[in-house]
Amino acid sequence: MKIEKRWVVSFFLIVAVSLLALFWEYFATPAQEASSDTIVFADVAWMLTSACLVLLMTPGLSYFYGGMVGAKSVISTMLQSLICLGVVSVIWVLLGFSLAFGDDLNGWGIIGNPSTYFMFNNVGAAPHSKMATSIPFVLFAMFQLKFAIITPALITGSFAERVRFISYLLFICLFSLIIYAPLCHMVWHPDGLLLNTFHVLDFAGGTVVHMSAGFAALAGAIVLGKRRLSQHIPTNIPFVILGTGMLWFGWFGFNAGSALAANGIAAMAFATTNTASAIAMLTWIFFDRINGRKVSALGACIGAVVGLVAITPAAGFVTIPQAVFIGFVSSIVSNLMVNWKALKKVDDTLDVFACHGVGGIMGMICTAVFAKNKGLIYGGTEDFLLSMAALVIVSAFTFFGAIILYKLTNIIIPLRVTEESEELGLDISQHGESLKGEPLFLKPEMRDDVFSKKQFEDKSGVKQDISLSTNFKMQ
Repeated sequence: MKIEKRWVVSFFLIVAVSLLALFWEYFATPAQEASSDTIVFADVAWMLTSACLVLLMTPGLSYFYGGMVGAKSVISTMLQSLICLGVVSVIWVLLGFSLAFGDDLNGWGIIGNPSTYFMFNNVGAAPHSKMATSIPFVLFAMFQLKFAIITPALITGSFAERVRFISYLLFICLFSLIIYAPLCHMVWHPDGLLLNTFHVLDFAGGTVVHMSAGFAALAGAIVLGKRRLSQHIPTNIPFVILGTGMLWFGWFGFNAGSALAANGIAAMAFATTNTASAIAMLTWIFFDRINGRKVSALGACIGAVVGLVAITPAAGFVTIPQAVFIGFVSSIVSNLMVNWKALKKVDDTLDVFACHGVGGIMGMICTAVFAKNKGLIYGGTEDFLLSMAALVIVSAFTFFGAIILYKLTNIIIPLRVTEESEELGLDISQHGESLKGEPLFLKPEMRDDVFSKKQFEDKSGVKQDISLSTNFKMQ
């Protein structure tokens, strides 16, 4: 069995990280001990719960996306979301958290010092003097990790059914370090450029998470090109419904948890989140119906998620009636984008840009309009204009930055699977698994897109020929 060099390199990178961790205590600075006088235990309990809720969103997303794709790529699509739990968690401990929340590098407000919290050095049980002052700093770091995990997972819906798995892993690493971490620093660090200079308000990630994922998704769909068979029937609508329920449930931690305390702001964010999602769901299905489309479970689920996305940056800054309007208008705009013929020419498989990118944009605009005491309706014209300038900057940074990262990834390892692999389906060609069990075992030369022989072996070991056509059915 031939072992590819890229997988050997990947394994030894894990070995290197593990050995570094083994000896790191000899170099690390002891973390400051926590004082019971500075810890608010109600906040700790709520933030532990919120972190768990946000983590649940990633497997929820895997069901949401997995139910939408064709039957031959369900496992691959779900794994692309779930694998982020492993990849981003390791990156976050090594460098990601330091780049996002470390001491500002060079005073520009763009990126954190990679040495500040390298390997979680100085990240312990004591609170931070500026960030999360009532909970252990390590809890703040783990809560923020869950946001970093789901962001690249959101992107996967745009290039589902045609991306090579090992290439995707490389892209996750590059995206997390080069796009997500700087954007997170600029918006959420106390010294961040977009926070201090452009006065951007992003309560829970409409800009940092959804806009970055949406524009990276659009870039990915453009770079990878269209699928060979761009029309498909969603495999499992109940999966989509289950995923929506998990996302909605987890989103309470996503938004209400971003108050970083068990207080009135968290309660208000909880209420605005639920309200915006509810009105967006209803708006989507009614708007579909008046445009001659059926009231579908898929549409209801997408509408609910769009509402969740749109309220995210505004959740702690607006009233409940304002949340109703935000969910309503964002649902209509995203619906129009999903059905816009010009956008359909770009094969964004699961409409990630139209839902998350556009939803994030609408949320950022609405936040700049309605944010209490700072929004446009309160006379904050200058802040509104600065936020709109920041919207353009974030859009350009994430879109063109992602294109560069896709191109770089493709140079190192080709991004797209072969035509034969795509037609056979990523579940079989990439992972040797299928939705209905294990009807066949691929020969080694057929794994990872190396199709030197169009053969497979069934469980009895008998060689058979594969006809790579639409007549091939998984047993």
